[in-house]
Amino acid sequence: MISREDAMFTIGYEGMMAVVDSKAKARYRKLSTMELAKAGLFRAAFTSILYTQNDAEFTEFAAFYNQAAGTKLATKEEFMRLFGVRPETTRRVLAL
Repeated sequence: MISREDAMFTIGYEGMMAVVDSKAKARYRKLSTMELAKAGLFRAAFTSILYTQNDAEFTEFAAFYNQAAGTKLATKEEFMRLFGVRPETTRRVLAL
């Protein structure tokens, strides 16, 4: 499994390799999950939740996202489909 920061700023996949936006990673890596969400970096915020496995944080994020986007997503699986997140299958990283 790749690091939390690499997963948060993955912009795509090439097979089993994650392609990471190194500039965004350097700029935003120290923000908390909700700070990322408030900055509009919803995918990075959700990926952070997957790595911390904090259910209270997920509930807060889901409520914030649903209000901002006008949606009613409720499960981690729905957010995983929405954001295209699949950290369990990634083994290597290519930083751009």
